[in-house]
Amino acid sequence: MTVSERFLVLGSNSFSGATFCDYLAGQGLDVIATSRSDEPHDAMLPYKWENRAGGVRFERIDINKDLDALAALLRREKITHVVNFAAQSMVGESWDYPDHWMMTNVVSTVRLHDCLRRYDGLERYVHVTTPEVYGSTQGWVREDAPFNPSTPYAVSRAAGDMSLRTYVETHGFPAVSTRAANVYGPGQQLYRIIPRTILAAMGGQKLRLDGGGKSVRVFIHMTDVSDATLRIARGAAHGETYHISGYEMVSIRSLVETILTRLGKDFDACVDIGPDRPGKDEAYTLDSSKLRTQLGWRDKIDLVQGIDEVITWADRFADAVPDLPQTYVHRE
Repeated sequence: MTVSERFLVLGSNSFSGATFCDYLAGQGLDVIATSRSDEPHDAMLPYKWENRAGGVRFERIDINKDLDALAALLRREKITHVVNFAAQSMVGESWDYPDHWMMTNVVSTVRLHDCLRRYDGLERYVHVTTPEVYGSTQGWVREDAPFNPSTPYAVSRAAGDMSLRTYVETHGFPAVSTRAANVYGPGQQLYRIIPRTILAAMGGQKLRLDGGGKSVRVFIHMTDVSDATLRIARGAAHGETYHISGYEMVSIRSLVETILTRLGKDFDACVDIGPDRPGKDEAYTLDSSKLRTQLGWRDKIDLVQGIDEVITWADRFADAVPDLPQTYVHRE
């Protein structure tokens, strides 16, 4: 760590952004956190759980509206590293409001990149994007796979990613990109599969499992993703893209069975099997050998340990859970 490092995290109210802020603070770094809304309940902000909030300072900034304020913050705080989690990120809902996804993930993101390239103090910009840009794939996907987006969300992210390439190539913009899938951990939105299963079982509610849970995924703990992201922010060459993924493949049914076993619950008593959803997402199995070879990263938290951490979090904030958002709430 160099003493002069100053991190700005955009989209800090997201699960991934908040966990990354906590990880940076745990490394002794001073962090400026920004998001377009006020900070949510403490249950969703890991940096407030272990007396690390003093290392994270929050400012409300919307990349759609407040780029002048952001530029002023960069100069005032002498920021050296910017990590951008800010995006419209739900796939299904992007069909309902495609223009909102295009505005945030393309227009505002391009404006952000133009703002950042004009700031002289920037050492590294980390663009957090998505494997959705690859579309439907088979086998283990490498970083050089062609883009084939199939939803408004994926199209918007692909457009932002391609624009960023031109900034690197034309202006020497010090940017790197990351892609991860099926991230989880304590503090995740309650509608995601792991917290949703835990909270349904703890509350005596039935969980609906479409298609019997045959789909296979590779889950990755957000602490491992945060470790990778910091390594990339410090050590990656400009213009590089890295996949952040483990190799532990698990079916959704097996995942739910593991969660219920950890809770001492019976699968048949807790789960209703529904039909397959039409057009459900394909699995993304990301090859992370580039990250492991070049930057020495490896995932350390196995799925059982990670599930236990989410269960502990759910117990800790059991009184707050009923008042937290149970479903995705769209904001323009």
